[in-house]
Amino acid sequence: MSERSLRRRLLQLGLSSPLLTLNLRVAGAAEGSAAVVAVRVWPARDYTRVTIELDRPLQSKHALLTDPLRLMVDLDGLELDTALRQLVAQVKPDDPYIAQVRVGQNRPGVVRLVFDLKTEVAPRLFTLEPVGTYRHRLVIDLHPLVPRDPLQALLAQVEHSAGPGSPAAASPASGAVAASESAPAGSGGKARPDDQLAGLIQERDARHATAPRSTPRSRSKVAPAQRMMTVAIDAGHGGEDPGAIGRGGTREKDVVLAIARELGDLIGRHPNLRSYMTRDGDYFVPLLTRVQKARRVQADLFVSIHADAFVERDARGASVYVLSERGASSTTARLLAGRENRADLIGGLDIGRRNREVAQVLLDLSTTDQIRQSSRLGGIVLSELRRVGKLHKPEVERAGFAVLRAPDIPSILVETAFISNPREESRLADPRYQRSVARAIFQGLEAYLRKHPRPPRETT
Repeated sequence: MSERSLRRRLLQLGLSSPLLTLNLRVAGAAEGSAAVVAVRVWPARDYTRVTIELDRPLQSKHALLTDPLRLMVDLDGLELDTALRQLVAQVKPDDPYIAQVRVGQNRPGVVRLVFDLKTEVAPRLFTLEPVGTYRHRLVIDLHPLVPRDPLQALLAQVEHSAGPGSPAAASPASGAVAASESAPAGSGGKARPDDQLAGLIQERDARHATAPRSTPRSRSKVAPAQRMMTVAIDAGHGGEDPGAIGRGGTREKDVVLAIARELGDLIGRHPNLRSYMTRDGDYFVPLLTRVQKARRVQADLFVSIHADAFVERDARGASVYVLSERGASSTTARLLAGRENRADLIGGLDIGRRNREVAQVLLDLSTTDQIRQSSRLGGIVLSELRRVGKLHKPEVERAGFAVLRAPDIPSILVETAFISNPREESRLADPRYQRSVARAIFQGLEAYLRKHPRPPRETT
């Protein structure tokens, strides 16, 4: 029906043309506005991410205000709707950075979000093009003004594991004293995290030198070490990036985090080992950041845990991968590496702020020795996984996984099973299987360290 015919019909019904004109204007404005597909909030100790998914891109402006602390974000080309109002309920009381969020129509075509903040933040706003199942996304990252240092987190973990009655927990003791003696001029004698950690580790090493060693059902013991050894555990995906999803709805990011936590518990009970998690909750960590975190805590080993999918649903079995600079060892390895390396696109990386030069330097530093040691580690872990169930391939595979490119840390990626296989999806969701896989990985790590103990760290 034409507009003229519609006017005539409305007049016959007793409706005036001015009302029709008003309705047409409102309809036109709604048609020109973006529609909110979904809103999501991912709180974590490292940072909180807010994602607004839309059917089309839009412009935004933001301002950081004080007294009280708050972040104001104006979304241009948007009308307030039910989907956007849901953002209010998604902010939880335990969010480290957001106290609450207020949403309102500031003016026609502009929606204003006001985030009341609990602490000072360095906000980062960026947009993402459609990828995978996602449409256009506006990402609001609230990072602490002083970024959380992985070494500080590990220091807190060491202090906590020392226990309230130990010298390390009762006072700075060897950690702070050593730090004070070696602190650089102008530091006021304040212990640096590196120095504190070194002191606490030395003090703990001395205690464990004479303490009885007990590892849960361990078939071999790590030889007496000159120092504690750190295993970086990398639970793949997280937050915006669910990883592979099984036919039953099981998400890879949930399964691998559960296995990673089980592995961390086993390592934490060993007298000569400690663990560091690159992510300890449901949030996204870029691939390069995972590598940087492991290097920052001076990890001795790095193990990335996954449960990927494959085009063939009958693909099954565990696999272990190491870095390859000369191409993938199989089609499966190449496809899986390509999928894992796209995690930054799915999870949402602010490419505009990424230091590409630093990233390239890090990728170029991978050494032949690192790959050799990784292959040895991978072979031992693979032999332990054989005890749990079927292997996808009987040998360690190689591919260009970005997350394995720490130049000075033996690094492996474990595909625990194929979540795309309905039978293996069911096993992956079973806590008993998760514990079995974690124990196999742990025993492999332990056996490797017994056969190939890591050298003492260089001191300066």
